[in-house]
Amino acid sequence: MTTEENKTEIQENENTPQETGEEQSQSGEQESIKPITEAIENIEKQLNSKIEELNDKYIRLYSEFDNYRKRTQKEKIELHKTAGEDVFKMLLPVLDDFERAMNAMNEAKEVGAVKEGVELIFTKLKNNLQQKGLAAMESKGMEFNADIHEAVTNLPAPTEDLKGKVVEELEKGYSLNGKVIRFAKVIVGS
Repeated sequence: MTTEENKTEIQENENTPQETGEEQSQSGEQESIKPITEAIENIEKQLNSKIEELNDKYIRLYSEFDNYRKRTQKEKIELHKTAGEDVFKMLLPVLDDFERAMNAMNEAKEVGAVKEGVELIFTKLKNNLQQKGLAAMESKGMEFNADIHEAVTNLPAPTEDLKGKVVEELEKGYSLNGKVIRFAKVIVGS
C-alpha cells in the first residue's frame, strides 16, 4: 500500500465513527427533547383549562352584575312611583274631613261651628305633615338669605334696622327633613 492509500483509508475510518457518533447524538437529542415537548404540551393544556375556567367565572360574574344593575334600576323606578304613597295615605283622612266639612257648610246655620271644624282639619293636616318631616320656615324680620329666600321685590325699609331684612312674607317656605323644598317668597327692605 502506498502512503496515499493509507491516508485515504485512515480518513475513511475516521469519518465512519464520526458519522455514527453524530447519528447517535441526534437520536439522543431527540429522546431528551421528547419529554420536554410532552411537558410543554401538558403545561399548555393546564393553561388552556385555567383560561377557560377564568373566562367562565368572568362571564358568570358579568351576568350577575348585569342582573343586579337591572334589578336595582327596576326597584328604583318602583320606588319613585310609590314614593309618595305613605303621604297620600296620610292625606286621605284629611280629604275625607274636608268633604264632611263641605257638606256641613251647606247645611250649617252657624258660621262659628264651621270655622271651628275647618280649624280642626287644618291642625290635623299640619300635624300629619310635621310627622313626615315637613317644617315651615319663618322669614319675617330675618336677614335675607338667598339659600332659603326668594326676593320678589325690594321696598324701602320702614325702619333703619329692617334694611337687608325680610319686611313681608308673601309665600311661606318649607323644608323637608332639613332640605328646602320651597323657597319663601319675600319682600326685602332696602
